[in-house]
Amino acid sequence: MKVFYGVQATGNGHITRARAIAPKLKQAGAEVTYLFTGRPWEKLFEMEIFGDYQWRAGLTFETRFGNVRYLKTAFRNNLAAFVRDVKNLDLSSYDIVISDFEPVTAWAARIQGIKTVGIGHQYAFGYDIPKAEVDFMGSQVLKYFAPVAVGLGVHWHHFHYPILPPIIETDLESVSVQQDKIIVYLPFEDVNHVIRLLKPFRQRQFHIYSSTMPDERHPRPEHIHVKQLSRTGFRQDFADAAGVICNSGFELTSEALHLGKKLLVKPLHRQMEQLSNALALELLQLGQVMQNLDGPTIEAWLQQSRASRVAYPDVAQSVVDWLMQGDLAVDKSWVDSIWSRVQRSEA
Repeated sequence: MKVFYGVQATGNGHITRARAIAPKLKQAGAEVTYLFTGRPWEKLFEMEIFGDYQWRAGLTFETRFGNVRYLKTAFRNNLAAFVRDVKNLDLSSYDIVISDFEPVTAWAARIQGIKTVGIGHQYAFGYDIPKAEVDFMGSQVLKYFAPVAVGLGVHWHHFHYPILPPIIETDLESVSVQQDKIIVYLPFEDVNHVIRLLKPFRQRQFHIYSSTMPDERHPRPEHIHVKQLSRTGFRQDFADAAGVICNSGFELTSEALHLGKKLLVKPLHRQMEQLSNALALELLQLGQVMQNLDGPTIEAWLQQSRASRVAYPDVAQSVVDWLMQGDLAVDKSWVDSIWSRVQRSEA
């Protein structure tokens, strides 16, 4: 079976989900071509699992200080190049086309009349799930950014709809936790601001992962460690961390829940998905939310010891088995059987 798989690479969450699915597709004998968009090619790292993948500029979002800037986004994206890439992407030789909220693949398949499967968190928003600050622009982005014929949405709860549990790498290493160690991943925030915010909490060791390095003109406190983005390094630090401070994207929060890390999220403002994720985390009592970077909220969160653990099954394998059988009908009993293997407990 020949598969074309488009992945939105603006953040790392979509790529992480594709990493969980990629080896399963290979084991099933699928011949897969991957396409990544939304991030400059030179900023993709540790991509060996995807083989000789393709890249296009695609579409991305402009952010500043934790806010989506829609006007800047419109000017930043080269719409003419996007349309050209859509028209030039020939998908006629593939048996299945998949889009993880990747617009070039989704629109090319739609124009060519090819039935496309969407795999990702955004496709859960096609159902009546918890949504925060539903604005016209945000709802239009979710509806038209990467439209597909069949959407396999994933979420932390099914909300009585055919939504799957998170697709993560279930072999994540679980080791003895260092109670003072906290992972910080806030890619939409200014790293210097984050350092100043965490400076007073000297009883903790903060490991900040960032694509930009801080201003070196000011001495950095010894309890704050700033590191370049690295999949290997992040996984090692993540394994024995007690807690995670991050934006309210879906994949990292899902991995934190799977390993029982206490969780504090700060949603990206004016981004309906992240705001809705934060709302869902609170409703499901899976983590804490701060709407802005806030010292007192962080202090209160650091002092709490309880965390929720939600052990997810190998959803990636179930999805690949479903794809390979070719019917592409989302059966309720299949979805229910996957959720029956989810186990929640207090960590």
